[in-house]
Amino acid sequence: MKYFGKVLLKTTAAFGILIVSVSCAVTEMQAEPLRPPAGAIVLFDGTDFSHWVKEDGGPSGWKIVGGDILVIPGKGSIMTKQKFQDFQLHVEFNVPRAGSDAEEQKGGNSGVYLQHRYEIQILDSYGVEPGNNDCGAIYRIKAPDKNMSKQPGQWQSYDITFRAARFEKENGRTRKTKNARVTVVHNGVVVHSDVEIPNKTGAGQPEGAEAGPILLQDHGYRVRFRNVWIAPADKAE
Repeated sequence: MKYFGKVLLKTTAAFGILIVSVSCAVTEMQAEPLRPPAGAIVLFDGTDFSHWVKEDGGPSGWKIVGGDILVIPGKGSIMTKQKFQDFQLHVEFNVPRAGSDAEEQKGGNSGVYLQHRYEIQILDSYGVEPGNNDCGAIYRIKAPDKNMSKQPGQWQSYDITFRAARFEKENGRTRKTKNARVTVVHNGVVVHSDVEIPNKTGAGQPEGAEAGPILLQDHGYRVRFRNVWIAPADKAE
């Protein structure tokens, strides 16, 4: 077992991946950005987009401002050049203030797509009863167990432990044998604990046996990101 900041990570033999739990005394992540563990891949260190491309493979149209990634609306989502199977992902984000009260989703709309298939929603959801399209939700699949959203303008964090869907070939055809699973810690509190994801979400790519990239979504808002790192699992089933 090893502590990274306030979050306790442990390896389980059953899945061969990192499962996240939170110390019972912890209600919120430390204010200082967490440092990536040994062996993690730093996907954004405040200096460049060397790990990222647009969905069409072109260079990112987003900007780096004060060491943070700033989404430039209309330039398209960005995704990692590298693809991943099972992993632990750390992302910090900062959403702008809400728009019109007439909008269903009021502001700060973005998302973290796991394998370009499954979205963990980013949204200004401060103070609302969370639904399955609010911040921390597995988009349109499951609402977070608790709304841990901070006020817009404050830095927030996701620590995501992901186990990819399993597939096998049978009679020349590939079939899914196990659903993807995810644990999400939002600002230091578990909001999804080893939840099955039955299919791709929203605008995600179709499920498959192959690995996939991490995607940060352009949904028309100037969301900021920082301190993005990923720790691929040492073993997979």
